[in-house]
Amino acid sequence: MCAIQDVRGRFDSEGEWYPFAKEAHDGYDTVEWLGNQKWSTGKVGTMGDSYAGSDQSALATLSPPHLSTMIVAVGASNYYHSSMRHNGALELRFHVYVFRMAITSKEAAADPNLKKALIKAYTEEMPEILRRSPLKKGATLLRRLPSYEQWALDILTHGDYDRYWKEHRGYAISEYYPKHADVPSLYLGGWYDSYARNTCESFMKLRKIKKAPQYLLMGPWTHAKYEITYAGDLDFGTEAEINYLDLKLAWFDRFLKGMNTEVSDWRPVQIFTMGTGDGGRAIDGAPGEVSDYPGRIHHGGFWRSLDDWPIPGTRYTPYYLQADGTLSPQKPGKPDILPSRYTFNPRDPVPTLGGGISAVDIVMKPGAFDQRGRSGSMGCTDKQPLSLRSDILTFQTPPLESDMEITGPIEMHLWASSSAVDTDFTAKLIDVYPPADDDPDGLAINLTDSILRARYRNGFEKPELLEPGKAYEFVFQLYPTSNIFKKGHRIRLDVSSSNWPRFDVNPNTGGPLGLEQRYNLAHQAVYHDAAHPSHILLPVQKGR
Repeated sequence: MCAIQDVRGRFDSEGEWYPFAKEAHDGYDTVEWLGNQKWSTGKVGTMGDSYAGSDQSALATLSPPHLSTMIVAVGASNYYHSSMRHNGALELRFHVYVFRMAITSKEAAADPNLKKALIKAYTEEMPEILRRSPLKKGATLLRRLPSYEQWALDILTHGDYDRYWKEHRGYAISEYYPKHADVPSLYLGGWYDSYARNTCESFMKLRKIKKAPQYLLMGPWTHAKYEITYAGDLDFGTEAEINYLDLKLAWFDRFLKGMNTEVSDWRPVQIFTMGTGDGGRAIDGAPGEVSDYPGRIHHGGFWRSLDDWPIPGTRYTPYYLQADGTLSPQKPGKPDILPSRYTFNPRDPVPTLGGGISAVDIVMKPGAFDQRGRSGSMGCTDKQPLSLRSDILTFQTPPLESDMEITGPIEMHLWASSSAVDTDFTAKLIDVYPPADDDPDGLAINLTDSILRARYRNGFEKPELLEPGKAYEFVFQLYPTSNIFKKGHRIRLDVSSSNWPRFDVNPNTGGPLGLEQRYNLAHQAVYHDAAHPSHILLPVQKGR
């Protein structure tokens, strides 16, 4: 038997919709009701993706007695740290998402004219709405849906990791892991999914403190796209897809019925390592000759089974930013090297080109893309490489002499200063393809990225403004990945201060988040000398 539950305020459920935060107890009640029915075996398994993935984890923190197993697909571990907000910045996809959800709201169902207006706002007006950020109370059609509007304003203005986030199990699931149900669980995600970091962190944390088996499965996918073989410009081959229905059946047969299925022989971690393809492109009209999708790049890859994540024996290797624009494992040795400088103008942010994004195809596309401007992408005014912008610093290795595998979590250590009292710093890891017949200028393919709001450099609970001109070390996590940089490729790191509209733009004033309407230029300095060795910590694997 399968039971499907609508959250409060959506479809056939009563009440008001306030996303994610307060639904743990409702989930608990449903599991226990099911487990106590006369026709029930007393074993209840939960499954679901995205919102439903997160709600599973939230109800599990209440440890319902009849909960027996879970498939948590592309769900959150903590919405503050890398989902609704990300190291202090707002992920603007949720302001797009709230308009999309409004179209299927009860209010829209009751008023055809409202629904028509919401569809127009979402499909035609969304870019302009984002350009007018920050969102103001009463300024958009969301005023007709008060709980929707209030939620959007709340996640915009609650920049600190405070009671607003911590007291809601649906937001801060990781805060309640000690009380989490001890049941066999599968954490399923993708390297280009918006919950890639959350998925891996849930597995890592719960495996340490629970007795029941925990499993991690990470493919090369964008959000919940398990049965296609591409992400953005890259195609990974037919091996990349899985049959999700078969997987779920095998999982529940194993853990609800005790049957011997393919899951019985799994090792704890299944991951797809990208990057073994030949880099060619399929011929339009002849899919399958080089790639399974015409025009996409054959990046390739393969599945592997492991005993743990991160992979035991990983060599966490610092690659240092050098004054000449190179990226090297050699630590800078001179103390008097001048920093690299750029100016960040909040009114002209770096446009988003791919990445771990979900639910917002209307304004930005998820996945892997050559990092050059393209028509149809917000913020792009031409088709030139983003690296030509004056507000991006680029550091890259020489062409690699042999294949090199980077698999695991990635951490940025950036020494920088600013003329502003608050600003942002971003980091993007890129696989640079050499020139080829199909791509004479080569390709710069994004793998993973991140951002840090400077006021939260010492913790997310208490903001601290910068002293202008003073150098600080900014340490922040990128999303994990698994990729082989092939011989002849380069490893590249782009450093800047914006990635819009993936993240909201810092106005650089130090004013209240979500309310400030002034903007200042920020003159940034990135240091790469002996005393300030900026570097990215890469998880290098043996034998690559």
